[in-house]
Amino acid sequence: ATSSDEEDDSDSSTKPIRSEKKKNPASLFQTGGDPPKEKRSKKKVPPKGADSDEETPETLQKNSNKKGKAKKSKKKEERPPSPVIEVDNLEEFVLQPAPQGVTIKCRVTRDKRGMDRGLYPTYYLHLDNDKKVFLLAGRKRKKSKTSNYLISIDPTDLSRGGENFIGKLRSNLMGTRFTVFDNGANPDRANADWSNVRQELSAVVYETNVLGFKGPRKMTVIIPGMNADCERVPIRPRNDNDGLLMRWQNRNMDNVIELHNKAPVWNDETQSYVLNFHGRVTHASVKNFQIVHSSDPDYIVMQFGRVADDAFTMDYNYPLCAVQAFAIALSSFDGKLACE
Repeated sequence: ATSSDEEDDSDSSTKPIRSEKKKNPASLFQTGGDPPKEKRSKKKVPPKGADSDEETPETLQKNSNKKGKAKKSKKKEERPPSPVIEVDNLEEFVLQPAPQGVTIKCRVTRDKRGMDRGLYPTYYLHLDNDKKVFLLAGRKRKKSKTSNYLISIDPTDLSRGGENFIGKLRSNLMGTRFTVFDNGANPDRANADWSNVRQELSAVVYETNVLGFKGPRKMTVIIPGMNADCERVPIRPRNDNDGLLMRWQNRNMDNVIELHNKAPVWNDETQSYVLNFHGRVTHASVKNFQIVHSSDPDYIVMQFGRVADDAFTMDYNYPLCAVQAFAIALSSFDGKLACE
């Protein structure tokens, strides 16, 4: 799968016609919710450049999702470059939802070099464009009872106490359920109005595989809904019975959105499960996935997949932010004995 960075991405003549027919994806994620008390400054990201997922030919790769029979790949078009994304304030950018209509294309690299990195690799997230702007780094904490990943906005500082700590991913004992937090305080150290307490940004549930059948993974992703201003509704649990996972388990879905991975289709020709990643994924892997809302399976909220031994592409759309998407990707790296 080759990509051309020379191609002009200004031609988006087909874009308005297509987007008029489709209902606005933002409505899938709006839950009402109380608007956040602290008003964040508006995003400076210009939605420049066409959303290339609509312009690309549907070239089928191994592990590329196909609908119906395989079409022969057309070679006349190549993937346009990623939209120009401006990152003025890194901390603000990685927590802000992607602008509507713009796919933020990223690359995750895994670094296993060094004595303990074989067991505790460091993962880096960059924008997948000419500048390769660094966004986030993540690493599994040692001496933790369950899998616990720290997420930082500084590639050289992955400490819990550092000022670059921006979030964390924590799993249950089985490694089948994960919760993503921002860098707020533990509920035990709450201030009077609870505003300093950490928010839950998302949760991931991997379906346990009791039969030992080696098939595609099944994931459920739970995220906070968006309010009328397209801002995330803050979910600040006061105890373990009030988080996203418990709300989802008890079907208390106020201000909560449930997403799933898109089911791959079996391809007799390649004898494998395939998903269409529009040329963004080139290697078959159990880690490859696309996250969608059941009401609109064509709107890809996030996709992740392997392009080399230690390199993966990660693309996300509204309403996800970089921290949510990166943490969901990190959860797929974690060993899941119960799922495979």
